[in-house]
Amino acid sequence: MATSLFFSTPLVHPSYSDREVRGATFGKLIGSSSFNQKGINQSCRKRTFTVTSLFGRKAPVKSKRETVVPEPDYRIPIVLLGATGGLIYTDNLIAAVPVGLLGLLLLVQATRVRFVFDDEALEVKVGSELKESGENVFVGGKNRWKYSSFVNWEFWWPNFPILVYFKETQTKPEGQIHFFPIIFNGKQLYDTMVERAGSSVTSGPK
Repeated sequence: MATSLFFSTPLVHPSYSDREVRGATFGKLIGSSSFNQKGINQSCRKRTFTVTSLFGRKAPVKSKRETVVPEPDYRIPIVLLGATGGLIYTDNLIAAVPVGLLGLLLLVQATRVRFVFDDEALEVKVGSELKESGENVFVGGKNRWKYSSFVNWEFWWPNFPILVYFKETQTKPEGQIHFFPIIFNGKQLYDTMVERAGSSVTSGPK
């Protein structure tokens, strides 16, 4: 029996006792478990970092276009007031009165009304401080229209622009038409409209 145990022990380990073998084996198991746990923790941290990076990544922010405010232009009021003087000179007072009043009105409007083109919409504002113009007295609603609602727009007449026309679906789904006298720099106004609202059928002012 002793011989059997003697030969069976070396088969387990040639130089350590049974207690030492069990201790070493248990230590290996503990070490292996610690290593595996450490690896799992590292893997979890990596996965957590990956998930955090994935969900924490910000979408690229689209840069906003600068706000454009075309400069005032007094050519139309001056022409109307000049025509008024000519009508008075020829004693045509009946025609001179409405033409003169219109010239004075546009002259005042040119000093105070501004078209403001921001990143997403055209808005009518008042004064050098660009205050709100309130509701539109003709069709209601705020005097602000998104470019995406524009159906079409035109200049009359490109070489000497007098009126700007545009149709939008923001005020009414079927479309609302607007006319404004061009009391702004015609070239600057046209270029900005093309950039923000798309091209027009008419050619630009020269």
